[in-house]
Amino acid sequence: MRSLIEKALSRDNPARRGMRSDLDLNMDLAGHAVMPTSYKPAAVLVPLVERSGDLTVLLTKRTHQLQTHAGQVAFPGGRVDPEDADDTACALRETHEEIGLAREHIDIAGMLDQHKTGTGYLITPIVGFVTPPFELIAEPGEVEAIFEVPLSVILADGALATESMHYKGHLRHYYAMQYDGYNIWGATAAILVGLKQLVEATQI
Repeated sequence: MRSLIEKALSRDNPARRGMRSDLDLNMDLAGHAVMPTSYKPAAVLVPLVERSGDLTVLLTKRTHQLQTHAGQVAFPGGRVDPEDADDTACALRETHEEIGLAREHIDIAGMLDQHKTGTGYLITPIVGFVTPPFELIAEPGEVEAIFEVPLSVILADGALATESMHYKGHLRHYYAMQYDGYNIWGATAAILVGLKQLVEATQI
């Protein structure tokens, strides 16, 4: 599976789209002012942990006291700071700050398609293979929980479904999945869909 993912992440893979957005499931809203006119750059790490027999995806649940996206499931990451050399540096810095995962355990494999969110972020997902054993320390002000989902569960047919809700006067559609009591939805689920679609297209 690792070799397939590395092949999928190749920059010359014709299956790559380059850019995704919250509008992908809401094209009927393209003419409405539902997306920002400018975006703040952000980067997240998509950590694929090499467990025996399978890869797992490491995710966090944000604390409820955060001002934005409180209580939501997310990848470790955040806004790109001026001192970050690039998106990868940002993702690695934020990952260490949020969950204490050291750089020496992470082998960067490449990046997925960028994703524009309705909240005004341009997210660059950086994929890295993570080698155990490692120690994780959750930053109590940001991270409530750290958990892993088997990649085979995410890649299974129907695991990531489309749900809908009314938001700011419009019916909005988004990806979501439930796992072990966690609700994985929004941009996090969309990034996982991007990984799934890229892997599936590369297999063909």
